[in-house]
Amino acid sequence: MPAVTIRNLSDETHRALKVRAAQHNRSTEAEMRAILEAAVRPEGRLRLGSALAEMSRKIGLTNADVEALEQARDTRPAEPLRFE
Repeated sequence: MPAVTIRNLSDETHRALKVRAAQHNRSTEAEMRAILEAAVRPEGRLRLGSALAEMSRKIGLTNADVEALEQARDTRPAEPLRFE
């Protein structure tokens, strides 16, 4: 699992992190992980699979439609590009 080092963190910020961690009954390291997780993966984020499923439901796409698309799809491997 990757590790991250944060340099030049002010003493005030470090103290605030320790206080916040104590309020949430977790270590400072666990608190920093929670903060980073919330920042980069917010709960209300758009999830592509969910969005596509919702769009499909709105337009009335059925499993039969998907099966028809799969049968019509060209399954041959793609030819590599040639730059000659």
